[in-house]
Amino acid sequence: MGIIKASKLIFDYVRRDEEDRIEEINRAIDGLDLDIQEGDFVAVLGHNGSGKSTFAKQVNGILLPTEGTVWISGMKTTDDSHIWDIRKTAGMVFQNPDNQIIGNVVEEDVGFGPENLGVPTEEIWRRVDESLKAVGMTAFRLKSPNKLSGGQKQRVAIAGVMAMKPKCIVLDEPTAMLDPNGRKDVIRTIHELNKKEGITVLLITHYMEEVIEADRVIVMDGGHLVMDGTPREIFSRVKELKEYRLDVPQVTELAYELKKEGVELPDGILTIEELTDALVPLLKGQQADRENGIPTGGQKEDVNQG
Repeated sequence: MGIIKASKLIFDYVRRDEEDRIEEINRAIDGLDLDIQEGDFVAVLGHNGSGKSTFAKQVNGILLPTEGTVWISGMKTTDDSHIWDIRKTAGMVFQNPDNQIIGNVVEEDVGFGPENLGVPTEEIWRRVDESLKAVGMTAFRLKSPNKLSGGQKQRVAIAGVMAMKPKCIVLDEPTAMLDPNGRKDVIRTIHELNKKEGITVLLITHYMEEVIEADRVIVMDGGHLVMDGTPREIFSRVKELKEYRLDVPQVTELAYELKKEGVELPDGILTIEELTDALVPLLKGQQADRENGIPTGGQKEDVNQG
């Protein structure tokens, strides 16, 4: 069993009237089976309403299963006696950092979580130092969070979760409110924590470029897991992704369109460098053919024609 495991997970949002009678039931997750290994970087994709954010809240015990089971490091999320251990194991970073930052000074905010856990004062400050260093925010430790950019605030929010020493960080669209530079900074920080600290990362996102370097990509639709593989495997299935109303990285889209026009390219191109490496030999080959009087279609010109 991995650090995160879901078995036959079902979750229903239930709407009730003023007399507590059920008015409507919306199934957000429908029979999900999933096992995520410790230390992995896993990205979850899906259009709005696919169930991905609902699943993220299941991991932290914010929401509990209607049916089925979720285990975090072997602990059932429905077991009240383990709920704080679960939340210490799987820290949560939300879309809007302003909803997560409560301190008047950056270092106080980062220390708030471990203080609530009863961590001794000396250890709290050691964790604050380590966490701020890990996200590149040490120079801002005495600043007011209100003076920070959106990307900086999000890195402070990540540091606050890190200070609680989780084995896993769940990020629910953490870059949705950031500009491109802020997005790059936050994603770079998350990858560094994964590689250097060995922290398991579950990244919920709708930005395709953010998942290229993930270990694994999961696609959800209608509460179901519909695709599961490496980034290259998933982005090789462009037509299928479009059927699920999802985009692909821009360079992958370009390669896909070129293939449709007859250009011989491999599936699942993820970066500009990969596309360049694939195109250069083709262009050189065409140039050589032209110099030898061979049309680009590959047939030699008939010198006797005419």
